[in-house]
Amino acid sequence: MMLGEISKELLTRPLTRNDMLMALLRLTVFGAATYFSIKWVSDALDPSRKQRIQLKKKAEHLMKQIGVEGVKLTEHEMNIAAHLVIPKDIKVTWKDIAGLDEMVSELQDTVILPFQQRHLFQHSKLCQPPRGVLLYGPPGCGKTLLAKATAQASGCRFINLQASTLTDKWYGESQKLTAAVFSLATKIQPCIIFIDEIDAFLRNRSETDHEATAMMKAEFMSLWDGLETQPNCQVMMLGATNRPQDVDPAILRRMPTTFQIGLPTQKQRQDILKLILAGENLSNAVSLKDLAERTSGYSGSDLREVCRDAAMYRVRDYVRKQQMRQIAQMLHEDGDSDEESDLDEERLRPLTQLDLLLALEKMKESKGASTAVPAPREPTLD
Repeated sequence: MMLGEISKELLTRPLTRNDMLMALLRLTVFGAATYFSIKWVSDALDPSRKQRIQLKKKAEHLMKQIGVEGVKLTEHEMNIAAHLVIPKDIKVTWKDIAGLDEMVSELQDTVILPFQQRHLFQHSKLCQPPRGVLLYGPPGCGKTLLAKATAQASGCRFINLQASTLTDKWYGESQKLTAAVFSLATKIQPCIIFIDEIDAFLRNRSETDHEATAMMKAEFMSLWDGLETQPNCQVMMLGATNRPQDVDPAILRRMPTTFQIGLPTQKQRQDILKLILAGENLSNAVSLKDLAERTSGYSGSDLREVCRDAAMYRVRDYVRKQQMRQIAQMLHEDGDSDEESDLDEERLRPLTQLDLLLALEKMKESKGASTAVPAPREPTLD
């Protein structure tokens, strides 16, 4: 029964208490049905509505955590703010990076010092933090670690920007999100915008680029240049890549400060191994110098994987010993076996040089298999 019919029926006869309750119930059911119908239609037209509501709540929470309150943000800025990283939540510090002492010192002087000692550079146009910094080099050599440590040490607001954040199926939304990145960074400055694998996001432009992608890149570079016209702007772009040749030349021009992070030398590999194995139960026969000599051409992540795999050998030995003890106990249920367990058998044995060498051989086989080129097929006669 529709709302007009209900009203007409109630006006043709005296109202009773039951009539009022029934009318109220019908109105409630009708209102609920209308509300859920409208909600269903709106959700069908905008399937990303729930996601945007969740991003808004996350952004508001993060803004309070970084101490920015009373700043009005647009809907697109809220979407970008949901990717803020709290500097105090970053667990990586300079102590977690080994073998890159000179690089750390240059980053502290070039990037962090102008942010922290802003009052020393107010009267100089040259002593300013760079607008863009590029970290490049082979994969696994510590580029992302340096970026995290820089954000943690500088205390700046940190936006971890990803290409998926700026892509949208609706025409023109990618440009609005790109503009929101810079407007948000300006509102919450000092701010660092970090783009990992920047070559995948801002690669060389070509005629085969999609129109939306080309417009987004043009908008990004235009707004990036616009930061230079704002006085006392403390916004810096930080990028990391292992393919600098694929980055657009116009982007490289906007990142004049570059740091090449190559494969570690023997001394650096020894320092990295010392840091990775710090706190581990090592045998006295372990020689990090010998291991560093054997790992020429290995990155920091390769060395960590070698140490991790070596540490698993002692875990496997411990599990096998436990299984053998259980079998022995089952065979001597009469009580002939000694019930007192040795304390040494209840803990992992020390990590030995043999464990590290076995893990290194396994890594070499893995590297050889991944870099092996398949032999060309012999031509066949038809």
